[in-house]
Amino acid sequence: MIVAENIRKSFGDVEVLKGVNISVNKGEIVSVVGASGAGKTTLLQILGTLLRADSGKIIIDTIETAALNEKQLSKFRNKKIGFVFQFHHLLPEFTALENVCIPGFIARRSRKEVETYAKELLEILNLSHRLTHKPDQLSGGEKQRVAIARALINNPSVVFADEPSGNLDSQNTRELYELFFMLREKFNQTFIIVTHNDELARNTDRLFYIKDGIIEG
Repeated sequence: MIVAENIRKSFGDVEVLKGVNISVNKGEIVSVVGASGAGKTTLLQILGTLLRADSGKIIIDTIETAALNEKQLSKFRNKKIGFVFQFHHLLPEFTALENVCIPGFIARRSRKEVETYAKELLEILNLSHRLTHKPDQLSGGEKQRVAIARALINNPSVVFADEPSGNLDSQNTRELYELFFMLREKFNQTFIIVTHNDELARNTDRLFYIKDGIIEG
């Protein structure tokens, strides 16, 4: 599903990624761990096409992303990639259902189709009783589950999660990881998770350790 070869990225004089190679199969749940400043988030942003590498090659679902212009890349990202962040980034003025629907509307899918699927996702995530609630009426765990539904609304091939449990307590963290595995079984999506939680990372299919801009092991 994903192949990255010799990915390099610098910010000014600081070389953050120094030739990263990584490949992930379809339907795998893998984690990327490492110390603060090791390059985890930068790697995730590059793999997720939010940031361009200085050099190297990335292929996602047979498409080499460097060959796409910005308009094509934006369309590719909207259809093929889902994102879950530590800070859920829900829009405060919209309900849970509306927040989930937004990427579907951006993709110009029909309102009925998008809303129906959003309700199905929220039901799977045990949030069917929260459809009309706005973010400030939801708990931290509920907000994160809404963000996950939003990431899944366009049936992405890959879901990237950047410290998704960073603001959750231990119980909600365990439930979140169990949820990823349940979603993988249901939709056969690929998950790449950046996390500082070594214990939970070891429960994923594979673990990549990044140190000083290089993948070890």
